[in-house]
Amino acid sequence: MPVLVVVLSACSGVDGAPVSARSSLPPVVATPPECAVTSRLIPSCGAWWGIAPEIFTGAGVTRALESAEERMGAKADILHVYHRGRELFPTDEEIRLARDPARPRLLLVNWKPSFGHTWAEIADGAIDSRIDRLAGYLRRTFPERFFLTIHHEPENDVHAATGSGMRAADYAEMFRHVVLRLRERGVKNAVTVMTYMGAPNWASKSWFEELYPGDDVVDWVAMDPYADGRVNDFGTLVNKMRDDFDEWPGFYRWMQWRFPGKPVMVAEWGVFERAADPAFKRAFFESVRRQIRRYPQIKALVYFDSPHAPRGNTSFDTEATADRAFSELARDPHFRATRVPRP
Repeated sequence: MPVLVVVLSACSGVDGAPVSARSSLPPVVATPPECAVTSRLIPSCGAWWGIAPEIFTGAGVTRALESAEERMGAKADILHVYHRGRELFPTDEEIRLARDPARPRLLLVNWKPSFGHTWAEIADGAIDSRIDRLAGYLRRTFPERFFLTIHHEPENDVHAATGSGMRAADYAEMFRHVVLRLRERGVKNAVTVMTYMGAPNWASKSWFEELYPGDDVVDWVAMDPYADGRVNDFGTLVNKMRDDFDEWPGFYRWMQWRFPGKPVMVAEWGVFERAADPAFKRAFFESVRRQIRRYPQIKALVYFDSPHAPRGNTSFDTEATADRAFSELARDPHFRATRVPRP
């Protein structure tokens, strides 16, 4: 991949995208009046606080969210949910949580449209009837604005061989096709998110830049970094580096350079247990609170809360001091500055 030679300040704007990057969504009014929400759900003050609650526990979404909010002593702005294939979304439960009169929430819907078709086949129309059915359902049941990411973390699904139907360029065409068809069928309330893995080894691939579907169909860009052995604090989480990929500047820096006009979402992040350092989670959550304001292009932070995450336990309250640090982070004014707009 090319070496970046541009030096960036940490104060790049988040709502200065070119006209082609803006959707035609109507403005949203939020309270308090001094902190507004744009048509692309960008909070003008601070950042959204979100969670994917108690994943892989078998708990229903209502019980999982209410339990997680009680455990962290704060309400979530964003509820991250996962759907695949023919599933219609949002579900009745998800709609009730989004429309909670006491505390409305934004939905971040993570959708993998098909496991039986390649990206190229989807781009060629193989599941158009499924997309049309979803569009009709959304028009009838959920006019509220929501975040939609399509087949998140595509990097490790790429097969670069010609004709595989799963090349990086095929992903970009698939994403474009799904978004444009939903829009053509009347879905105007989906705020689209392109979600990368956030790992240097994938970003170094020759095809990496080909994944991007285009400014006209992407409203936010996102990363899904986890605190593995190479990560010590929030800064090294969002700007992961590796000695064997020394040209890579880190994801946040790359996003500043590549998408200076777009808001950044940390759509999944989690902190694993460290047997040799029981205090690591507490220290890490404290680092987020100290450092988050250094990254103003990050406008949403969505935690992946699971005792059974693929590489370890990311539950935030596995230890009492970690639980307190996470609760303090969730209640920090940076994440409480802008209220979720009511339906």
